[in-house]
Amino acid sequence: MVKIGVIGLGYWGPNLVRNFNAAVGAEVVMVGDFEQERLDKICNQYPKVRGVKDGTEIINSTEIDAVVLATPIKTHYSLAKQALNAGKHVLVEKPLTTSAEEGKELIALAESKGKIIMVDHTFLYTGAVQKIKELVENGEIGDLQYFDSTRINLGLFNPNWSVAWDLAVHDLSIFDYISGGKQAVSVSATGISHTNLSIEDISYITLHFSDKTIVHITSSWISPVKIRSTLIGGTKKMVIYDDVEPTEKIKIYDSGFSVQDPEEMHKFLVDYRFGDIHIPKIAQTEALMGVANDFISAIKNGTIPISSAQTGLRVVAILEAAEKSMKQKGAVISLD
Repeated sequence: MVKIGVIGLGYWGPNLVRNFNAAVGAEVVMVGDFEQERLDKICNQYPKVRGVKDGTEIINSTEIDAVVLATPIKTHYSLAKQALNAGKHVLVEKPLTTSAEEGKELIALAESKGKIIMVDHTFLYTGAVQKIKELVENGEIGDLQYFDSTRINLGLFNPNWSVAWDLAVHDLSIFDYISGGKQAVSVSATGISHTNLSIEDISYITLHFSDKTIVHITSSWISPVKIRSTLIGGTKKMVIYDDVEPTEKIKIYDSGFSVQDPEEMHKFLVDYRFGDIHIPKIAQTEALMGVANDFISAIKNGTIPISSAQTGLRVVAILEAAEKSMKQKGAVISLD
């Protein structure tokens, strides 16, 4: 039985406690948070769980095998480092760290200690994203041409990080997963803050690749409507992924185009193909349970998690470069 300690009981922490308590082969034995009211709520719900106000008690506890961090981004590096040095496996809420250098250091430390460090990119465990991954891997949609995602809503503003670190992180992790870790060569981004905070509440990120693949991600905290929509184009088929849609989250379009390259430019021809629309059945299991099971399996069996630390590192590197590009009014930043 893997004994789990969860640090941070704000918005996401209670969901992690619930899923790890329900997962086979794991048990939450300690939780930590500064606020007594949050501790009392969880401990009343789970009488066997002990609550502490100081997260280092969990990290240093000899009865804890793994630490789950649901704390602000700026604390991820220091808390994860402490936990790894204390001989604990670590699951970190997204994103992994605030910089790629911090991420690299944690990965190297985990390897030296023989411990698992994993990131909670929850969307990778949804039935919809799993199905898209399957479509890409089996060649059904052909070679990826574009990934165009919009993730917008009204709120919640966060004073600690920009909308890109809050929302675009999801879409970056999804593309990384379905593409098999396809590496962009550069990124350009623009964004703006409409408050007195120096953090962007709207951002537009574009990833450039050595081939003709392009990724564009729109994120906003100030939209009057909630949209979670992604268009994925391949050389054979195209996919619409709508996460707000309750049942038909994925639609596969048997549509495309082909270009005849003539000798004379004025004879340039494009042939369009419009075929059937297929709506596949997707799994309805809770994604966060998939995260919990993957983390437990990695600890027990030494497997590489779907949402590995390397995935988290690639996402952080892009976010870091995008932030730099925004400060330079959209300059193209290399991702060597």
